Amino acid sequence: MSLGAGIQSSAVLLLACEGVIPRFDVALFADTGWEPKAVYANLARLRAHAAKFGIPVRTVSAGNIRDDALDPAHRFVSMPLHVLNPDGTRGLARRQCTSEYKIGPLKKAARELLGYPHPRRVPRGLYVEQAIGISTDEFTHAKDSGVQYLRNVFPLIELGWDRARCVDYLAERGFAGTVKSACLGCPFHGNAGWRWIRDHDPDGWADAVAFDKAIRDGYPHATTQGQELRGQYFLHRSCQPLDEVDLDPPARAKRHLRLVTASTAAEEDDPDGCSPWSCRSGAAIAGHDTKERAG
Repeated sequence: MSLGAGIQSSAVLLLACEGVIPRFDVALFADTGWEPKAVYANLARLRAHAAKFGIPVRTVSAGNIRDDALDPAHRFVSMPLHVLNPDGTRGLARRQCTSEYKIGPLKKAARELLGYPHPRRVPRGLYVEQAIGISTDEFTHAKDSGVQYLRNVFPLIELGWDRARCVDYLAERGFAGTVKSACLGCPFHGNAGWRWIRDHDPDGWADAVAFDKAIRDGYPHATTQGQELRGQYFLHRSCQPLDEVDLDPPARAKRHLRLVTASTAAEEDDPDGCSPWSCRSGAAIAGHDTKERAG
């Protein structure tokens, strides 16, 4: 299975441990190197728990996304940063982080499990069945792997479980408080996500704030390569410095109807977590020209 160590995937692993669904040969955690401490703590609990049922939990990785992004010697890391263009318009930088730091390592591991590491060709008809923690309220995010040797299955959808059912199930099994799995500096955090990091993971918050300041004028690698980068880059969708954004929730008026504004949308539009093949990323490119995308 693909284990993100968030709510849905944690539920899938526990279901396999209990035999509600077939047990896995292995659970793979694709580590970007920049998850909240709570996610790594939950991963350690899951690893110890699954070991009792004969399911090994392995970590696969393509590197540390934060360190790679700030390394002038490292090639460009495509994170979907929010961009404030010189004319005042806003855009979204190119994104490939999920592909490079999650899907890539999982595909590589699948090939190795089959005994056909790259560049050996995997014979037709030979494949790994990979469970993904997508629940019924996210069924539109369920996607194929895109390769013949890796077939995605979705146990929670087959069981008819939504995210709330997963939360209850985890609490019943002693895993209450499991948090979402997503990079500390994911630009798709809503205000609720950023506020959780600020209030529950001060070291992670300081790390995200420092990263936000470091990428204001683009990635160091692009600068050293002389690539043209116009505009300023931000982690928060408001295109303001992260430590200057008002993250507190808006006061709710005591009325039956309420107006949905940009601020309430920013508060509520928070991704459930980062999962391979189901990045809640919206449009790939907006407000960028070719040179900026190349940078």
